[in-house]
Amino acid sequence: MTPAPAIAFTQLEKNYGELRVLKGISGYINPGEVVSIIGSSGCGKSTLLRCFNRLESINGGQLIVNGMDLSQPKLSVRQLRLLRAEVGMVFQQFNLFPHMTVLDNLTLAPRKVLGQPTPECSRMARFFWKKWACQKKLIPTPISFQAVKSNGWRSLVPFVCSPKSCCSMNRRAPLTQNW
Repeated sequence: MTPAPAIAFTQLEKNYGELRVLKGISGYINPGEVVSIIGSSGCGKSTLLRCFNRLESINGGQLIVNGMDLSQPKLSVRQLRLLRAEVGMVFQQFNLFPHMTVLDNLTLAPRKVLGQPTPECSRMARFFWKKWACQKKLIPTPISFQAVKSNGWRSLVPFVCSPKSCCSMNRRAPLTQNW
Protein backbone atom coordinates (compact mmCIF):
# COMPACT_ATOMS: atom_id res chain seq x y z
CA MET A 1 0.00 0.00 0.00
CA THR A 2 1.40 3.38 -1.04
CA PRO A 3 1.55 5.99 1.75
CA ALA A 4 -0.46 9.19 1.33
CA PRO A 5 1.46 12.19 -0.01
CA ALA A 6 3.04 14.43 2.61
CA ILE A 7 1.68 17.42 0.68
CA ALA A 8 -1.13 17.30 -1.89
CA PHE A 9 -2.70 20.31 -3.60
CA THR A 10 -5.44 20.44 -6.22
CA GLN A 11 -6.54 23.50 -8.23
CA LEU A 12 -4.80 25.73 -5.66
CA GLU A 13 -5.49 29.44 -5.94
CA LYS A 14 -4.08 32.41 -4.06
CA ASN A 15 -4.95 36.05 -4.72
CA TYR A 16 -3.66 39.30 -3.30
CA GLY A 17 -6.57 41.58 -4.10
CA GLU A 18 -6.92 41.57 -7.90
CA LEU A 19 -3.52 39.89 -8.41
CA ARG A 20 -3.84 36.12 -8.99
CA VAL A 21 -0.57 34.57 -7.83
CA LEU A 22 -1.46 30.86 -7.80
CA LYS A 23 -3.80 29.96 -10.64
CA GLY A 24 -5.24 26.47 -10.24
CA ILE A 25 -2.01 24.54 -9.72
CA SER A 26 -1.99 20.91 -8.67
CA GLY A 27 0.69 18.53 -7.45
CA TYR A 28 1.89 16.34 -4.64
CA ILE A 29 5.04 15.56 -2.69
CA ASN A 30 5.57 12.11 -1.24
CA PRO A 31 7.13 11.51 2.19
CA GLY A 32 10.93 11.70 1.97
CA GLU A 33 10.88 13.16 -1.54
CA VAL A 34 13.05 16.15 -2.43
CA VAL A 35 11.37 18.55 -4.85
CA SER A 36 12.51 21.85 -6.32
CA ILE A 37 10.04 24.43 -7.52
CA ILE A 38 11.56 26.47 -10.30
CA GLY A 39 10.24 29.62 -11.93
CA SER A 40 10.89 33.24 -12.66
CA SER A 41 10.81 35.93 -10.02
CA GLY A 42 7.27 36.72 -8.90
CA CYS A 43 5.65 33.57 -10.27
CA GLY A 44 4.42 32.34 -6.86
CA LYS A 45 7.11 29.89 -5.67
CA SER A 46 7.47 31.45 -2.22
CA THR A 47 3.71 31.96 -1.94
CA LEU A 48 3.14 28.26 -2.60
CA LEU A 49 5.66 27.27 0.08
CA ARG A 50 4.14 29.73 2.55
CA CYS A 51 0.73 28.10 1.93
CA PHE A 52 2.20 24.72 2.93
CA ASN A 53 2.77 26.08 6.45
CA ARG A 54 -0.42 28.19 6.49
CA LEU A 55 1.60 31.36 6.65
CA GLU A 56 -0.70 32.28 3.75
CA SER A 57 -4.29 31.07 3.45
CA ILE A 58 -5.54 29.91 0.06
CA ASN A 59 -8.46 31.38 -1.88
CA GLY A 60 -9.51 28.20 -3.67
CA GLY A 61 -8.71 24.57 -4.27
CA GLN A 62 -7.63 21.97 -1.76
CA LEU A 63 -4.38 21.71 0.21
CA ILE A 64 -3.59 18.78 2.50
CA VAL A 65 -0.33 18.73 4.47
CA ASN A 66 0.52 15.70 6.60
CA GLY A 67 -3.15 14.70 6.63
CA MET A 68 -4.39 18.15 7.73
CA ASP A 69 -6.80 19.91 5.38
CA LEU A 70 -5.55 23.50 5.10
CA SER A 71 -8.43 24.38 2.78
CA GLN A 72 -10.59 25.04 5.83
CA PRO A 73 -11.06 28.79 6.26
CA LYS A 74 -10.46 28.65 10.00
CA LEU A 75 -7.94 26.49 11.82
CA SER A 76 -7.52 26.60 15.57
CA VAL A 77 -4.34 27.87 17.18
CA ARG A 78 -3.72 24.30 18.33
CA GLN A 79 -4.00 22.97 14.75
CA LEU A 80 -1.63 25.63 13.44
CA ARG A 81 0.93 24.88 16.17
CA LEU A 82 0.73 21.18 15.34
CA LEU A 83 1.17 21.89 11.62
CA ARG A 84 4.10 24.25 12.12
CA ALA A 85 5.83 21.82 14.47
CA GLU A 86 5.71 19.21 11.67
CA VAL A 87 6.60 21.39 8.66
CA GLY A 88 10.08 22.91 8.67
CA MET A 89 10.72 26.10 6.71
CA VAL A 90 13.90 27.88 5.65
CA PHE A 91 13.39 31.26 4.02
CA GLN A 92 15.68 33.05 1.56
CA GLN A 93 16.18 35.83 4.09
CA PHE A 94 16.71 33.63 7.12
CA ASN A 95 17.53 35.64 10.23
CA LEU A 96 19.78 34.04 12.81
CA PHE A 97 20.88 35.19 16.22
CA PRO A 98 24.37 36.65 15.72
CA HIS A 99 25.19 36.52 19.46
CA MET A 100 24.68 32.73 19.49
CA THR A 101 26.88 29.93 18.19
CA VAL A 102 25.99 27.81 15.16
CA LEU A 103 25.08 24.93 17.51
CA ASP A 104 22.84 27.19 19.60
CA ASN A 105 21.08 28.51 16.47
CA LEU A 106 20.54 24.95 15.19
CA THR A 107 19.10 23.70 18.47
CA LEU A 108 16.95 26.68 19.50
CA ALA A 109 13.74 25.65 17.67
CA PRO A 110 13.62 22.01 18.79
CA ARG A 111 14.32 23.06 22.39
CA LYS A 112 11.84 25.95 22.53
CA VAL A 113 9.09 24.83 20.13
CA LEU A 114 9.17 21.06 20.56
CA GLY A 115 10.45 20.93 24.16
CA GLN A 116 13.21 18.46 23.28
CA PRO A 117 16.10 18.04 25.73
CA THR A 118 19.32 19.92 24.94
CA PRO A 119 21.53 16.78 24.66
CA GLU A 120 19.16 15.24 22.07
CA CYS A 121 19.02 18.49 20.10
CA SER A 122 22.81 18.78 20.14
CA ARG A 123 23.15 15.16 18.97
CA MET A 124 20.78 15.80 16.04
CA ALA A 125 22.49 19.07 15.13
CA ARG A 126 25.92 17.40 15.10
CA PHE A 127 24.56 14.48 13.03
CA PHE A 128 23.16 16.74 10.30
CA TRP A 129 26.18 19.03 10.46
CA LYS A 130 28.51 16.10 9.72
CA LYS A 131 26.18 14.60 7.13
CA TRP A 132 25.44 17.71 5.07
CA ALA A 133 27.35 20.75 6.01
CA CYS A 134 31.05 20.87 6.15
CA GLN A 135 33.82 18.99 7.81
CA LYS A 136 34.53 22.17 9.71
CA LYS A 137 33.82 22.09 13.42
CA LEU A 138 30.76 23.82 14.80
CA ILE A 139 31.80 27.41 15.38
CA PRO A 140 32.23 27.77 19.17
CA THR A 141 32.00 31.57 19.13
CA PRO A 142 29.14 33.85 18.12
CA ILE A 143 28.43 33.99 14.40
CA SER A 144 29.96 36.77 12.37
CA PHE A 145 27.77 38.67 9.92
CA GLN A 146 29.80 37.24 7.02
CA ALA A 147 29.25 33.67 8.25
CA VAL A 148 25.51 34.26 8.43
CA LYS A 149 25.46 35.65 4.88
CA SER A 150 27.70 33.09 3.23
CA ASN A 151 27.04 29.70 4.82
CA GLY A 152 24.34 27.29 3.73
CA TRP A 153 24.41 25.55 7.13
CA ARG A 154 21.36 27.52 8.21
CA SER A 155 19.29 25.23 5.94
CA LEU A 156 19.90 22.50 8.52
CA VAL A 157 17.70 24.21 11.14
CA PRO A 158 14.39 22.51 10.22
CA PHE A 159 16.02 19.10 9.85
CA VAL A 160 17.30 19.23 13.44
CA CYS A 161 13.61 19.53 14.42
CA SER A 162 12.91 16.26 12.51
CA PRO A 163 9.85 17.58 10.69
CA LYS A 164 7.55 15.37 8.65
CA SER A 165 7.89 17.87 5.80
CA CYS A 166 10.49 20.50 5.05
CA CYS A 167 10.21 23.42 2.64
CA SER A 168 13.28 25.41 1.73
CA MET A 169 13.16 28.77 0.02
CA ASN A 170 16.75 28.60 -1.16
CA ARG A 171 17.76 29.36 -4.73
CA ARG A 172 20.47 26.66 -4.62
CA ALA A 173 18.21 23.67 -3.90
CA PRO A 174 18.97 20.53 -5.93
CA LEU A 175 16.69 19.87 -8.90
CA THR A 176 14.89 16.53 -8.70
CA GLN A 177 11.41 17.32 -10.01
CA ASN A 178 10.00 20.25 -11.92
CA TRP A 179 6.31 21.21 -12.15
